[in-house]
Amino acid sequence: MSRIGKHPVPVPAGVDVQVKGQDVTAKGKLGSLSLRVIDEIEVTRDGNVITVKPRNESRRARENWATSRTLISNLVKGVSEGYSVNLEINGVGYRAAVQGKELVLALGYSHDVRYAIPEGITIKTDKPTSVSVSGADKQKVGQVAAEIRSFRGPEPYKGKGVKYETEVIVRKEGKKK
Repeated sequence: MSRIGKHPVPVPAGVDVQVKGQDVTAKGKLGSLSLRVIDEIEVTRDGNVITVKPRNESRRARENWATSRTLISNLVKGVSEGYSVNLEINGVGYRAAVQGKELVLALGYSHDVRYAIPEGITIKTDKPTSVSVSGADKQKVGQVAAEIRSFRGPEPYKGKGVKYETEVIVRKEGKKK
């Protein structure tokens, strides 16, 4: 029995969740998200909770039981609270700025890196060395943050580059004389 899958997903006030067959749609103050659950999983809504259980004891149903529950939980939390990932930029002359619908990054290359901000994602730069990526879709927020980090990942000798705020860079010792 799945330890995660058996817990019901609470629906907070202000969030409208519709369950029609295998489609789950959540609407809240941050927008609307939908998810299609596989056929082996049964989703039901009882008042302010959503329960997920397998239709049969097949291997695929047991594998996707907790995954489906977590995806629905992320859907509900995303439209009510949203998700946010913070990035830090370290290095002399490295900076970021939002210009219209683009994030412009100066990362030590001969040209500025321009990143088009996707639909449903908000990027803020409070300081030139910090970038905040936020939105309702957890997967999309994480993907955008990973793409921004990939332009110049942190290097282990001086720690220069783009890193997650919570990331710890293991530093290496330089050359010895």
